[in-house]
Amino acid sequence: MVKAVWLRAFFFLFLLCAVTGPVWLFVGRQQAWETFCGGLLLYLLYHLWFLAKLMRWLRGPLDARVPAGWGIWEVAFAGLHRRVRIRLEQQHSLARALERFRLAGEALPDGVVVFNRHRQIDGLNAQAAAHFNLNPATDRGQPVTNLIRQPEMVSYLSAGQFDEPLLLQNDLHKGQTLQIQVIPYGDDQNLLISRDISQLERLENMRRDFVANVSHELKTPLTVVSGFVEMLVDDFDAYPREDALHYLRLVQEQSGRMQHLIDDLLTLSALETGSLTPLDERVEVPALLASIQQEAQALSAGRHQISLVCDGPPVLLGCANELRSAFGNLASNAVRYTPDGGRVELIWQRIADGAAFTVADSGIGIAPQHIPRLTERFYRVDRSRSRETGGTGLGLAIVKHVLTRHQGRLEVESEAGKGSRFSACFPALRIPD
Repeated sequence: MVKAVWLRAFFFLFLLCAVTGPVWLFVGRQQAWETFCGGLLLYLLYHLWFLAKLMRWLRGPLDARVPAGWGIWEVAFAGLHRRVRIRLEQQHSLARALERFRLAGEALPDGVVVFNRHRQIDGLNAQAAAHFNLNPATDRGQPVTNLIRQPEMVSYLSAGQFDEPLLLQNDLHKGQTLQIQVIPYGDDQNLLISRDISQLERLENMRRDFVANVSHELKTPLTVVSGFVEMLVDDFDAYPREDALHYLRLVQEQSGRMQHLIDDLLTLSALETGSLTPLDERVEVPALLASIQQEAQALSAGRHQISLVCDGPPVLLGCANELRSAFGNLASNAVRYTPDGGRVELIWQRIADGAAFTVADSGIGIAPQHIPRLTERFYRVDRSRSRETGGTGLGLAIVKHVLTRHQGRLEVESEAGKGSRFSACFPALRIPD
């Protein structure tokens, strides 16, 4: 391009000399000189005109079109146009990359806040806005500690020790626990990451409660067994035969209780791990319920009126062992929590969207505040009564997992002092044609 400028300049001077040469020969030197100066002036005005157009373009908006030129200015403006086009393409590429990064930040499950050394917010994603009730449109440039004012957060940022994350009980959202981690980067920039670990906290609490409950449930019968065995081993002959047999029966009873608890734990573990148990067996419901009735009568030992009504579909698709466990737990619970002389009804019937196995009793009933928590492990409305009746606190947890694996649901209707009604409902897809 530089060579072209020089060539065009020399070409213009050559043309100007070619014009002034004849004028010198035929008109005179004075006129030739005036012609030469006039040509140079026109050439200068030509360049000044296009230079003015260039200056107006430079003062204009960044997206203004490059002006059109003529001659050497056409070459110069073409070069400018090429550079502007490359710059615009680079800007568009950077804008697209920035938009991709922005969308990636919005898609993160964690909250992200970018702030500088003055703690002023440079940017944040939607999850961070939800965690701290921030407004991405208006809160940029605000100090982060002016918007998140919990003392633990302010102290954490002020200390500047970010090796360990901060566990923050979020006052803005009751029951939410956030894990806060600050990562310094770049030129005095900081990245604040907030992660909702409320579910992990609940799971950890459930694990601790589970271990504590299992330990407690095993400790009581184990203490009884250990105490009686130690007593008999120390001086067996000192006790009459009847007393020794009574103590051994208590040992047998408590051993059975521990065995029952361990069996329930193994059953619940197998259900929760999703073992590959077939769920498409054709289970003959009348035969299954007849067996459940017999077991309930054996547990009752004649103390209750136990009836069976079987008007539902004869076959249910599922796992026979799991269904037996779920139905058996519902029936045995009814027997355990119904006073002597009460009645227990086992009902298999069709419902609008499938079929249901219902256990209705005239027992002690359940207060409304306890119903939502009945399927939690080891949750008991009355712990002392449950231990007296031999319950483990895992029966309804097993029922819940069995029904979930069979796309079913558990419905509970109960009133304190007036009995309960537990219904295991199954969808129509579990009923073969």
